Amino acid sequence: MRIVSHRKLVEFYEKEGHGDSKVALERWYDIAEQAEWKNLSDIKVDFPTTDHVGNQRYVFNIKGNKYRLVVVVKFTISHVFIRFVGTHSEYEKIDVKTI
Repeated sequence: MRIVSHRKLVEFYEKEGHGDSKVALERWYDIAEQAEWKNLSDIKVDFPTTDHVGNQRYVFNIKGNKYRLVVVVKFTISHVFIRFVGTHSEYEKIDVKTI
């Protein structure tokens, strides 16, 4: 899959207090970049706790659910667009279907 944009992950884990997410986010990135997902079932092979929340958005639990990653997956063009990276409490404050 083509991931747009890795920079958002880096900016997040370089923020003070989020350094513990680096390994988990980079692991997610490496796996997703090599993947050839065609549907949610394919994603769940790599990330079993992934949730589809509608509007082409998928939520990944990062570092034991301490962090959340929301992406838009366009299966037909093999692109993943990173829409949100944040703590679990920050995630609770967003409208995941429109972010």
